[in-house]
Amino acid sequence: MVNPGAFRRLSDWTACLSSPSKNKIMHEKHLLLTDAIINLLLGVLLIFYPTPVVKFIGIPLVEKAFYVSILGAVLFGIGIALLIEKYKENLGFNGLGRGGAIIINICGGIALAWWILFGSLTIPLRGYILLWLLVAILIGISLIELITCLKKHKDENRNSRICAS
Repeated sequence: MVNPGAFRRLSDWTACLSSPSKNKIMHEKHLLLTDAIINLLLGVLLIFYPTPVVKFIGIPLVEKAFYVSILGAVLFGIGIALLIEKYKENLGFNGLGRGGAIIINICGGIALAWWILFGSLTIPLRGYILLWLLVAILIGISLIELITCLKKHKDENRNSRICAS
């Protein structure tokens, strides 16, 4: 037997991630800006992939940075899309929505954690520390964004029931 409550919760979550918000609070704007800055900085680092910096921070070196720079460009583009989303009222069009940002960050965090745990990386301790810090930041900001979104959606549902009474 299917639990109808499960679909209600799933639909609440997907509606929260996909529905445009009428009353944006400053906290959500700051989260989008923080997420954008993280993606832009990581994007620039990977686009140029400066060997001295890579050695200094302790992440794995690659012979050809082709795929690394492609990933950097994608991250940079996501950062720009997040900035567009933050300033969409002024620009007149949407960028990357919160749902996409959450999923991208979680996928990136999981992939990075997998490499740290199972990738047999030969990097110094500072590299592991930096990579685990990035995992924590990616997963952490995603959880904060998701919780904020779910709380807001819950409040909007409560207010609509009150108004409908």
